Amino acid sequence: MARYTVNAAGVARVRGLIEARQYVLDSEWGEVQPDAEAENAYLERHSWEDYAGWHIGLTEGATEETKGRYAFVAGDFRRVHRSALIACVFRAGQWRHKQVELAAHELLQDLDRRAGIE
Repeated sequence: MARYTVNAAGVARVRGLIEARQYVLDSEWGEVQPDAEAENAYLERHSWEDYAGWHIGLTEGATEETKGRYAFVAGDFRRVHRSALIACVFRAGQWRHKQVELAAHELLQDLDRRAGIE
């Protein structure tokens, strides 16, 4: 099983987007999650650094500047999705990637506070 570390740059970027209110509160993540085509289109117009900024996790041992390096996407390359953060918490927790789970949970709590969700 792959191992993941927290992507500090991704966490910072997602936090900044939350602070700027660039988020979606209600979405079906399975329907809006970027697919391979959307990822490729994004990478045609943006840097790997920009792409990495949408991911909360980094795959240990994966080559830099490959899609396999970045894990636990938090948005649709425009806005953070609350449903994406919930999916990150769930999936990281399910596979016992505790640090990624905690980072995603903290971001989810930040988003909920910002949005006034109690």
